[in-house]
Amino acid sequence: MFSRKELGQVMRPLNFSISLGTKISATMIVLLCNSCWGQQELVSVSDEISESFKRITTDIKVQASLKRILEIEPNTIREQFRITEIPAPPFKEQERAAYYLNQMRSRGLEDAYIDEEGNVIGIRKGTGEGPSFLISAHLDTVFPEGVDTTVKLRGGRYYAPGIGDDTRGLAALLSVIDVLHQSGIKTVGDIIFAGNVGEEGTGDLRGVKAIFRDHPYIDGYVSIDGTLMRRITNGGTGSRRFEFNFTGPGGHSFGAFGRASAIHAMGRAIAKISDLKTPRFPKTTFTIGTVRGGTSVNSIAADAAFAIDMRSNDPDELARLESRAKEAAQEAVSEENARWDNGQIFVEFNLIGDRPVGKTSPDSPIVQVAALSFDELGIELQELGTSSTDSNLPMSLNIPAITIAGGGNGGGAHSPGEWFIPTNSHLGPQTALLIMLSLVGIDGVSQPLLKELGN
Repeated sequence: MFSRKELGQVMRPLNFSISLGTKISATMIVLLCNSCWGQQELVSVSDEISESFKRITTDIKVQASLKRILEIEPNTIREQFRITEIPAPPFKEQERAAYYLNQMRSRGLEDAYIDEEGNVIGIRKGTGEGPSFLISAHLDTVFPEGVDTTVKLRGGRYYAPGIGDDTRGLAALLSVIDVLHQSGIKTVGDIIFAGNVGEEGTGDLRGVKAIFRDHPYIDGYVSIDGTLMRRITNGGTGSRRFEFNFTGPGGHSFGAFGRASAIHAMGRAIAKISDLKTPRFPKTTFTIGTVRGGTSVNSIAADAAFAIDMRSNDPDELARLESRAKEAAQEAVSEENARWDNGQIFVEFNLIGDRPVGKTSPDSPIVQVAALSFDELGIELQELGTSSTDSNLPMSLNIPAITIAGGGNGGGAHSPGEWFIPTNSHLGPQTALLIMLSLVGIDGVSQPLLKELGN
């Protein structure tokens, strides 16, 4: 894994002073200037929300909790590295989930459990008079079995597949759970913590889909994903993924010449789809990522298939693109069948991925509170963004939802060269803490800003 010496080497230039004794502790982290940029210009904050947020940030227990997050950050980083080294390939998150369950329970969520889908869930009950709020980070990575996930220090950076996406989010969440358990803070609303499966690739958001199916009373959601604190993701890019399957009779390349070919039909379809035009605004894209088919060079192909990924920030444009792609494939089949004596090619469309389009208004309390939290901690909010994350699902259900990062700096996501540097990494869990406490309210301090949806 990594040594105390290595940890100290990278932490010192990043504003950490590390004790190299038996217990690693932070004695100093230079915080970014509080409110250096003033009120975040991208978000308009109401007086009511601003006043409620001030009551949260001036509360003695909250201030102590923020300080405690800073103090335990070296341990949080070490936990991040431990989790990174537990492989979590798509649909095989079980080992990491079992470890994460134990970590939740050891931090006070004694009733935490693993649901039927594989999500790790722990609930911190409030007074029973407020909303239910979900915050999660995803357990899975894009990397298949056999990939070396050992954390390695090179040139002041920590390298490992999945170290930022989304092991940083998982570690940040544990930091918040730990600090809340020790804080003495009693919330009004309930907080549901989750390490969810199936965010990446063909996982198709199966984890959050299961959570929202099984917990229909959830009133708001924050996903922690990635590292660098610079944006609030309040829009969800939708995607539709299909496998287009072409089938026919097949035959010998010479003896059966004249029969239509599944591969030829597929080729015509790919050419037609490649010529489709999509709008730049709202951004709408497509790509054919994989192709397969045939059995040998001297055979007329009886089967062929390609996988297509279609995305848009607008549901109508996404539906329009899907319809045009299917029409192009059907036209290609018709042309291939008409070309030959024995035209018996058919095409079927098998859905393999569906991420809904969604949007949380910048006027929503969850976005306003997130912007205030950035400002309070001296984080420059550079943009309100749109991406494809676990937040897509609740956004599509009109449940207030955003995605924020887990803190630190990193890059190379989805590649073997993924890296992480713990620069001001404590800001991730601190931001998450302020957001959730503002939304669910603190008993005797503030009322919840998150509205109960009445599901």
